[in-house]
Order: sequence, then structure tokens, then C-alpha cells
Amino acid sequence: MAIDLNKEITYFAKTNFRNQEKKFGIKKPDRSKHMYIIGKTGMGKTTLLENMAVQDILNGEGLGIVDPHGEFAEKMLKFVPPERAKDVLYFAPHDINWPIAFNVMENVDPTQRHLIANGLLGVFKKIWPDVWSPRMEYILNNCILALLEYPNSTLLGINRMLSDRDYRNDVISKITDPVVKAFWTDEFSKYSDRYMTEAGAAIQNKVGQFISNPLIRNIIGQPKSAFDIREIMDNRKIFIMNLSKGKIGEENSRLIGAMLITKIYLAAMSRVDVPEEERPDFYLYVDEFQNFATESFKDILSEARKYHLNLILAHQYIAQMDETVRDAVFGNVGTLITFRVGAYDAEILEREFSPEFTAQDIVNLGFANIYLRLMIDGVASRPFSAKTLPPLMTEKDSFKNTEEIIKHSREKYATPKEVVEKNIAMWHSPVVIAVEERNLNANSKNSFPVRASIPHMGQIKKNISPKKTEEEEDNKDLKKTISLRDLEKRVSSSGPRVKPKIDELREVLKELTADEPMAKEENKDDSSNQSIKEDLSQGNFKKGKLKPGEKVKLQ
Repeated sequence: MAIDLNKEITYFAKTNFRNQEKKFGIKKPDRSKHMYIIGKTGMGKTTLLENMAVQDILNGEGLGIVDPHGEFAEKMLKFVPPERAKDVLYFAPHDINWPIAFNVMENVDPTQRHLIANGLLGVFKKIWPDVWSPRMEYILNNCILALLEYPNSTLLGINRMLSDRDYRNDVISKITDPVVKAFWTDEFSKYSDRYMTEAGAAIQNKVGQFISNPLIRNIIGQPKSAFDIREIMDNRKIFIMNLSKGKIGEENSRLIGAMLITKIYLAAMSRVDVPEEERPDFYLYVDEFQNFATESFKDILSEARKYHLNLILAHQYIAQMDETVRDAVFGNVGTLITFRVGAYDAEILEREFSPEFTAQDIVNLGFANIYLRLMIDGVASRPFSAKTLPPLMTEKDSFKNTEEIIKHSREKYATPKEVVEKNIAMWHSPVVIAVEERNLNANSKNSFPVRASIPHMGQIKKNISPKKTEEEEDNKDLKKTISLRDLEKRVSSSGPRVKPKIDELREVLKELTADEPMAKEENKDDSSNQSIKEDLSQGNFKKGKLKPGEKVKLQ
């Protein structure tokens, strides 16, 4: 292996000047203006990307690779030297037994919530342009903005927000944005049941296509992301994203890729708290970038440079881009490289390369031959021709530590599938009441200290424990979890046929919810207590906040 490394120049091609071949590249400061590479498949684009990425890896730079095919990502693992093996985060959604948590809705700064909402809306619109409607966008936008204010929310909350009234009311109670709150309290709540069902069905159908897939659900359904993108960028780590369409599906690849790129951009913007000269460069390679380029991508192209997020974008033909994205690319990219393209693309590119090269010249380019406009010391050069370098590293140059890298990445970032699925199942559980099934008779004189706790995934439990008698001390098998509906039946059948006010009970439970488990307290006066059967059968429920350690009787 003989690579001519230069920390200030990244080599990628050679030119024939006066019959003498000379290798050249792009200077480090000029990479901040971004690079755009276009060409038909099989012309040498991937080799160019690989050569640049290998140099970044060996030079100790921080970089990210977004690969919707998988080959680029897998090959780069082979060329990570042993001393950088622990710098790698290998994000591969198809590794189904070891999902790596990624929650795009986690800890979003209030000033950036609209960016997340716009990014997600852009992805959904791009994937389903034919079925998208203004009403869908309006409801989904308010749904996302509401969930961004709700603790531990994930994309799984979108469908639950539209179908679970109790969950929706709890989310609404946490909203601070007056416009978003007004939508849910003054508008959505007044929809007829039929209209509400119709309005939400289209959204639930599309979002459900993602969250019904356990491979994707186990990644986006965990409230705490396993990695910090800002930390990866600041510490010059290697973030390899294998989003192989053949292994996870094209739509899933698009969704996750677009969310990752949006989150990377937001992480870069958060560097505003650091002086510009102290922001390490981070190089983001995006192959087939049109798959992830939403309307908000223009903001990334225009703003990323200030935060030292340097893009290297590659794809096959211009028609893959929306007009907005196309204008942003040609308006913001400093270095433009073209391999052979079709006639339509050649006509557009001719405007960038004339008068030196015509559309006919571009159409007739040979393998590995390019025309380019190179950024040199902040100024775009006149167009010239060159030939890209052959692979700088081959299979025989591999460090042969791929398995070690993947193993370390799993140990550091992944969670076993069984654990993730159990937590997600808990999150989907309805609000429940855990009741000690004891002394349900008219002569009981036990009081009921109530303790509230919120487990990891946000499930709410109420543990109502009567004071134990000596005979009951060893009975460990009487605890039973029942739903509100079951409790209603139990109460109605346990005494006078008085149906309890279940809505009031729901309100009590909501108000009893606390962030911390309540302290255990001994009963002080048994003579003042009433039986649970008498308390519950009357259907009168005392409302009020439950303070830590306080005993509450249901009157």
C-alpha cells in the first residue's frame, strides 16, 4: 500500500499537461464549498468517493458516509486502520438483532423544532407525492410539533396521537406553543368522529408502513438515541451509515437517510456556541443523494459551510432532483465534476462548462474521464479535463479487522432486539391500575396509600396497596393488574349497583401521576379508614394533586 497522504490536499485525479501526467486534488479550505459529482453508473463515481474517503480516514478526519446501496459503506470498513477502529459507528438497520437507537425527535431545541417538522414532512411528501394533500400536511405538521414538546416521544407517537384519546390529551397538556395547542383544543377536538377518522386514516396508513416493520420500529421507537452526532463531529469520528435499499427497502432507506442528514445538519448548527476556528471539519459523503434531498436540503447546502460541515454529493442524472434542490446545488456547490451523462443532462451541464466543453463532449466522455470546475483558493477554476485515480487501496490492502469494528460498534451503541421490543410493548400498553386483591369485603378497615411511578417507556401504573394483615403477609400471588373497564365491572358487582364515574377516576389517575415514586408510608389510624368496597362502590372520587408521601382515600 503506497498512498501519498497530504493533510492539506485530498487527491482524486490526474491531468495530462504538455504530455506529462500530474496528480492533483482539492485543498482542505476549498472543500468547505462542497463538491458535486454526476455521472452514469459504471463510469467511476464510486471509486472517486472511495479514494477521497480513504484519505480522510487515514488522515484522522471526521467523516460520515450515507450509502443507499451498501457496497461503499462495507468497503470503507475494510480500510479503517486498527488505531481508528474504536472511532467507528457502523449504523446498519439490517442488523436486526442489534438495533441502534435513533430518535430524530429527541431533545430538539425549541428554535429548531420547525426544521425537524419540515424535514419529516418533506420526506413523506417526497415518498408519496401522489397521495399527499394539504389536509394531511396540516394535521401531520401539528402532530409532529406537539410530540416534539412531549417527553420521550418518538415517531411511534404519531399514530397513537391520532387514535388514542387519552394519550392525545396527555400530549396536549404538555404543549406550550399557543398556535399548536389551539389546533388540538379548538379545532381538532371539534372535528366530527367521521371527519377525524378520515383525516387521520391517510396519515396512519403511511406512517404505519414504517412502524409496522420491526426492523425500522426497533430503531426509531427508542426514546433515547444511542449516539450523539455533535460528539461524533467534534471528536472527528467515523459515522458509516449502511442504508442498503436491497436489505431494508427503498422507502425505509429514504426515510432514515433523510432523518439522519437532517439531524447531522442540526448538530452542525449547534456548533454556533464554539468559535468558527475551533470547529473541526466533518466531511459528509452522500451517494445517490437525491434519495434524501428534500426541499429543506437547500438550507443545508447554503448554511452548512459556516459550521464546517462539508458535503460531497454524488448521483446519476439531474432529473432525479427536484427543481428547488437542483437550483440549490448549482447555486452553492464550489467544485463540480461530471463523468459521462445522457444527452438531456449534457445540455444542462454545458452551461457550466462552456465554452471549453460542449454537450457533445460530455456525452462522449470515456471511463474514468471527467470534466471539472475546481475550487482553488476560494475561486472556481475554468473548466478542464482530467482522469480519476485508480483505487488507492484494494482488497489486499485491507486491515482485516471488519468483524472487530462491527463487534465494538454493537457493544457500544446497540441494544439486543428482545430488550427493545419489550420496552416498545410496554409503551403501547394502556393506562392500568395495579390493585392488591385483598380484603374486598364490607368489614375491611384498611386505608390505601397510593404510589405513582412512570416506567422507562412512559407507561403509567398506579399501585394501590392496602395495609397487610398477618395472614396476608406471605401471600405474594394476589397482585393483579386490571384495566379501567375491568375495575368498573368489579366495583359494580362488589356492592350496591352504583356505576362509578369512570371519567372522574381517569382524571384522578392523571392528577396522581408523578415524576418520582412516592415514599412508602405506614397507616397511622386504622379506625378512621373505610373499606375499599364501600369507598369504590359509592362512585365518589376525591380530586386533587397527590404529594409525595401523602395518603389519599377514595371517598
